[in-house]
Amino acid sequence: MKKLLLIIMVAISFKAVSQKTASIAPSDPEPQGVQVVKTTHAILIGGKTIQYTAFTGYMHMKADTGKVLSKIFFTYYQKEGEDAGKRPVTFTFNGGPGSASLWLHMGGVGPKRVLLKDDGSATAAPYTYIPNEFSWLDKTDLVFIDPVSTGYSRAVNGEKESNYHGYVEDITSVGAFVRNFLSRYDRWASPKFLAGESYGTTRAAGLSKYLQDTHRIYINGVILISAVLNFGTNNYDIGNDLPRALYIPSYTAAAWYHKKLAPALLARPIADVLKESEAWSIGEYASALIKGGWMSAKEKEAIAEKMAYWTGLSKELCLQANLRVDENRFYKALRRGDGLSVGRLDARFTGRDLDDAGEYVDFDPSFANIDGPFTATINDYLSKELKFKEEKGYNVFGNVYPWSYKNVQNKYLNVAESLRDAMAKNPNLKVYLGCGYYDFATPYFTALYDVEHMFLRPEQRARVDIKFYESGHMYYIHKPSLIQFKKDIDSFFDSSK
Repeated sequence: MKKLLLIIMVAISFKAVSQKTASIAPSDPEPQGVQVVKTTHAILIGGKTIQYTAFTGYMHMKADTGKVLSKIFFTYYQKEGEDAGKRPVTFTFNGGPGSASLWLHMGGVGPKRVLLKDDGSATAAPYTYIPNEFSWLDKTDLVFIDPVSTGYSRAVNGEKESNYHGYVEDITSVGAFVRNFLSRYDRWASPKFLAGESYGTTRAAGLSKYLQDTHRIYINGVILISAVLNFGTNNYDIGNDLPRALYIPSYTAAAWYHKKLAPALLARPIADVLKESEAWSIGEYASALIKGGWMSAKEKEAIAEKMAYWTGLSKELCLQANLRVDENRFYKALRRGDGLSVGRLDARFTGRDLDDAGEYVDFDPSFANIDGPFTATINDYLSKELKFKEEKGYNVFGNVYPWSYKNVQNKYLNVAESLRDAMAKNPNLKVYLGCGYYDFATPYFTALYDVEHMFLRPEQRARVDIKFYESGHMYYIHKPSLIQFKKDIDSFFDSSK
């Protein structure tokens, strides 16, 4: 999948955690031999002090015979002073596939967050974390899940990691974790939410149906952060022109931010400019793509001129690319004259490559910006504050490829239909969809297209709340967006009661 994050191979040791690290009281629900560390903390959110307990460790996933097949690493935050059986609980994960949950955990949702500058750019190393006054803990208990092969999660010796590397396999594994968690921690009576980012939204949408159909677990709300629901709108392949039309507004957003559009467009708010770009992209431009070779030279010239107007690219490049400028070329072309490339995860960020003549960028400067800070702080935080000691490395990106899509051979995976099915069966299920304007990993207009092609009935569509942020894929690293994100999520939880 071309829109997936870069997979980093990390060699890991599978030496077991010492039982001495676990502070488990006899009354705690963990079975003997399961490594879970329990610590207590406090945080100030909205002017109020929240006392909470953190459970950090493994859930042993077993076959019907009782044999342990895998160990899934999780962190569970439970607010004290309330009936845990009635308080909302949110299962949270990132995407990739192959990514651990550190981005949401340490970015905007958990009780600690990586210290970044207000625009989201990294400070100088060594990195640190601070209390997160924008955490969701005042509204919901939180469970951060690292699927098998990510974080510290793994299949046990003798079991194949590849058994978990696929859409169906992943949904089955994470779904079993949710079911087991509800039983082990007495949360069956709690309002239940799923929160995913990037491929995590694919997982969350799939789980909304799977949990209902397989385990009879009905979800109160699904939180989609930078969504990819239909790979047919996200993956550009020769012959599939739809993503090319849906990406144009993201080109417009990046060009607006970098001041590469006409002065008249730069003088207007970005939201207004994007509305016009959206209309052109799915109207005149999409029609032109469908025409292909039937288009006259005069028509092609006219479309290229307008494409340049909405993207900040040269008319010549648009013509040379047959009106189909791949996003990887865009990152290099937009600011080639300045000797800069723009980011994929967040087009606000720029980098310098070995030379300015290349067709594609050497690296994603927006990923490089967060890679070091988040990796360092999750390791420091788990060990120092949550007291979880593990000798193997925390696998930020697991080696999960090839990722199996055997359930959708010869077609694109479309979990928007799974979400529609879940919403039809559960008339109380609500959906939050958050989009960053400068996100090229999961462009905002593809997500809007996917929602509008779920063909929800009016009363169902009213249960989908869509929000936009002037940031990128991890829009919460941008402090103004983080503040707005917290307000939007608070309203979502309040409306889901």
